[in-house]
Amino acid sequence: MNMELLVATHNEHKKEEIQQILGHNFRVKSLSDYNINEEIIEDGHSFNANALIKAKYCFEKTNIPSLGDDSGLVVEALDGRPGIFSARYAGDHDFAKNIQKVLDEMEGIENRKAYFITVLCYYDKNGPIYFEGRVQGNLLTHHKGAKGFGYDPIFVPEGKDKTFAEMDPQDKNKISHRKQALDLFLDFLKVPEKK
Repeated sequence: MNMELLVATHNEHKKEEIQQILGHNFRVKSLSDYNINEEIIEDGHSFNANALIKAKYCFEKTNIPSLGDDSGLVVEALDGRPGIFSARYAGDHDFAKNIQKVLDEMEGIENRKAYFITVLCYYDKNGPIYFEGRVQGNLLTHHKGAKGFGYDPIFVPEGKDKTFAEMDPQDKNKISHRKQALDLFLDFLKVPEKK
């Protein structure tokens, strides 16, 4: 199988991460590869709704099976914020500001529990199917590490002693929320074995 998959993103980090996880059976493309530059308005009220908006838009534009991904950081002590607003919490895709806002809001709070979530929506001629992954962990009070992106420098996954931003990409990709969701997606794509 050598399937082309359009991922509804301009984020090359995200495209590369998905390509690494899915492996050589897929040719992962981004919106930039198709010169689709219009902004996709994510006005859904949930991760599922936003993932669907992106995947459906891409499929209708190109007729290529598309994957919409909506991911975010959900912080227990902040009543689930930043949640679906993770990428634009303090400034649109300005993660230095976004991280600082979360750290400021968490100052003096002992409960540091949080999780990363990814909801994938796969959209083709049969309509949408959803896959979800989560990684539980805790937030630090300061940045650690320079790898990764987004909130990775302040998030330590449960059972680990490093932030996502301190881990090698291969190690992060073994346990990440996106990896879990993509594993479910890969299971779904597998043709059942003939008995």
